[in-house]
Amino acid sequence: MNGIPILTLLTLLPVVGAVIALWSGRHARAVALITALAGLVLALVAWTRLPADGSMGMVERAAWAPSLGIEYHLGADGLGALMLVLSAIVTLMSIDAARRVHRQPGLYFALVLLLEAGLFGSFTALNFFHWFLYWELSLIPAFFLIKLWGGARRGPASTQFFVYTMAGSVALLLAFLAVFLSTGSMDFGHLTEMASTGALEQAVTAHLGPVSLWLVIGILAGFAVKVPLMPFHTWLPAAYAEAPSPVTMLLTGAMSKMGVYGLLRIAIPLFGHQIAQIRTPLLVLAVATIVMGAWAAAAQKDLKRVFAYSSVNHLGYCMLGIFALAVPAVGAAQASQAAALNGVILQMFNHGLTAAALFWFVAMMQERSGGERGIEDFGGLRKPAPVLCGLMGITLFSSLGLPGLNGFVGEFLIFRGVFPLAWVAATVSILGLLVYAAVILTVIQKVFTGPVPERWAAFPDLHSGERLALAPVTGLMMLLGLVPQLIVENVNPTVVNLLAHWRF
Repeated sequence: MNGIPILTLLTLLPVVGAVIALWSGRHARAVALITALAGLVLALVAWTRLPADGSMGMVERAAWAPSLGIEYHLGADGLGALMLVLSAIVTLMSIDAARRVHRQPGLYFALVLLLEAGLFGSFTALNFFHWFLYWELSLIPAFFLIKLWGGARRGPASTQFFVYTMAGSVALLLAFLAVFLSTGSMDFGHLTEMASTGALEQAVTAHLGPVSLWLVIGILAGFAVKVPLMPFHTWLPAAYAEAPSPVTMLLTGAMSKMGVYGLLRIAIPLFGHQIAQIRTPLLVLAVATIVMGAWAAAAQKDLKRVFAYSSVNHLGYCMLGIFALAVPAVGAAQASQAAALNGVILQMFNHGLTAAALFWFVAMMQERSGGERGIEDFGGLRKPAPVLCGLMGITLFSSLGLPGLNGFVGEFLIFRGVFPLAWVAATVSILGLLVYAAVILTVIQKVFTGPVPERWAAFPDLHSGERLALAPVTGLMMLLGLVPQLIVENVNPTVVNLLAHWRF
């Protein structure tokens, strides 16, 4: 470790802020905002210090419990650093959106910051034991934020969220314990090197027998719950709907990316060969997630549930890209794999930004309407609140993937890569795009247009503080839609480096 330990400081900062916020009373939100802003600055510093060759940068390593294969090992490449920036942005958005937390604000914002620490740790830890601590740390604050500040059915929703996620964590833990017993290592880098030569599969078979396929199923199940991938998604609509909207922003904007990140950091590098063997059923699940997620969104009348299922649909594209590239790289397949993986990583960031913004708008509408959030509850809002509807419309079209906005680029790259690798899956998945377009247009038609109900004739538009807060988010959506190389130039070397070390 050389110089300032940026990643350690980044992870400790929210913990320190949480302790201060807990005892700050009515000033807790200000403490959380300052802490989250400082975290964003550090995350951007990490983003600018990435190695040009796409390898791990800012590596911090120290012995912890060597006899157990446990060490303090941190690092970030283009994938991890981008998720750090996303987590910092979404946390800052969530805290800004939580303007009306009057009950136990110190505890609320302390839990939000602890959740941020769990996110930062999950995206930087390179030893399984260390990583798993942060993976679980993010679960506990999220559970209490839903349980204590959620809606009328917060109890069942928080319990279902906890049970599903914990079951996935148990599957992950058991699978990785088997890997450790076979290799004596928990280091992601070392295990990836073993997997690239086939030594990992040989070690597992020698110690435990032919169980590698079962191990990969356990690991995939753990990450599938977090994404979520159908049919492991049933906890999501209730959790997203019952959680306070600022908490839902964290769940969809950052926490769901932990599952996709885990697939790219752990599942594919260690068990890419086994995943390639079950590629077809995995592609079927990815396509089902895309298409059924869009159809489920179309059937909803609650805006939060519409956007909850839209998140399932959008993350399905990430699953499609990941599973499609699980083929031996021969000739043109290499370029397709790189395009798909670049698209997946870009989609992770763009979806996190856009989905969090959508739930932010829902929070604003609830504040102005006394808690209303049904599609049929509004109408004609563009007349009394043109700025709110205009900015929300931009975000909706970004979610739809309109060219010129950030949502388009990631989906385009995914389909560009997937069509040569799995054209049937890509073709069927287009149905999800068409259905989701109908969903978005329905929301715009019923909420923004038509006659204005009498009770909404004086519906308040965005005030100056809200416009100022939303301006950089909207600007970033437009900027990345026009200049995606701001991200791709830093991510592509990591993509090339990852593909070079993966074995299918």
